[in-house]
Amino acid sequence: MLIGVPKEIKKLEHRVGLVPSSVKEFTTRGHEVLIETGAGAAINFGDKDYQEAGAKIAKSAEEVFKKADMIIKVKEPQPNECKMLREDQVLFTYLHLAADPQQAKDLMKSGCIAIAYETVIGRSGRGLPLLEPMSEIAGRLSVIVGATNLQKHHGGTGRLISGVPGVRPANVLVIGGGVAGFHAAQMATGLGANVTILERSNERMRYLDDYFHGRANIIYSNVDTLEKAAMKADLIIGAVLIPGASAPKLISKAMLKNLIPGAVLVDIAIDQGGCFETSRPTTHDQPTYVVDNIVHYCVANMPGAVPLTSALALNHSVLPYALELADKGWRQAIQEIPGFRPGLNICKGEVTHEAVAESLNLPYNGTPKALAA
Repeated sequence: MLIGVPKEIKKLEHRVGLVPSSVKEFTTRGHEVLIETGAGAAINFGDKDYQEAGAKIAKSAEEVFKKADMIIKVKEPQPNECKMLREDQVLFTYLHLAADPQQAKDLMKSGCIAIAYETVIGRSGRGLPLLEPMSEIAGRLSVIVGATNLQKHHGGTGRLISGVPGVRPANVLVIGGGVAGFHAAQMATGLGANVTILERSNERMRYLDDYFHGRANIIYSNVDTLEKAAMKADLIIGAVLIPGASAPKLISKAMLKNLIPGAVLVDIAIDQGGCFETSRPTTHDQPTYVVDNIVHYCVANMPGAVPLTSALALNHSVLPYALELADKGWRQAIQEIPGFRPGLNICKGEVTHEAVAESLNLPYNGTPKALAA
């Protein structure tokens, strides 16, 4: 199979779909890899590094899309990239379609087979192995950027997240105790903040309580506990996830007037539409905005701030699945490998993930003709 890796073109996105060590895994198995020139330059992987791993260098993205059987990316294809996709071509990347109806329509129109990293389920039937490394990074970054934006010149309350002797540290509220929320809480407790985690799963609450052992407050999440905890928080991190679906809006605009002036909201769920009513996607060059004296940080590709770490972590998780697709073809891989089937979001013009279809109000086909064939 010929694997194509274009350069990422989303604003300030410096990650790359395959690093040289991953390319070598494909080429040693007899596959061909075509990399757009400069695709890894931002994280110090030059064309020479890719050539030494066995890749060929393409002069343009157009060449990559025209020749490749499978495209491996990081971020969702931009409109001009969607136009270059073709029927029967496999696209393997993050899609986050629930918050992007136009992308869904463009992918359907292309006739491609679009498999989303974020909805592939682990081989044990649990977890989201291709989303987890980015959730880990986003969770840790959320505390770093939150602490930075608490500084007064960024519009924050002016409170040091760790406090000092005689002055309390920041109150950090983490909504959601999954992978991103766990890593946010881990980072915040490590910095000495007063941390509260809101979670609804009893099993997960027991795990969190056992892990943090009193270093964080683990509280069942409902409307009352959320409102009371939010009113006392200097930093609120939204880390809720419903795989494939739009994120629930947990903090309304009306609630902002009850928050501490200068409090910071960091919305890790912005890729799926955001979990705050006042959230809207931002970029790394203009990451924040203020609504009713509350600072909002809603960067849609948070891990892109640390692209070297992110690209390596993502490759470690994606590579085994990408190799299966290349070795077996997409039909056989999806039918044989547990958890791969939910990754199929769009197949030759049909929406094949139920939560995506529901979020976008589009017809859902659980067994598309192309897969049945």
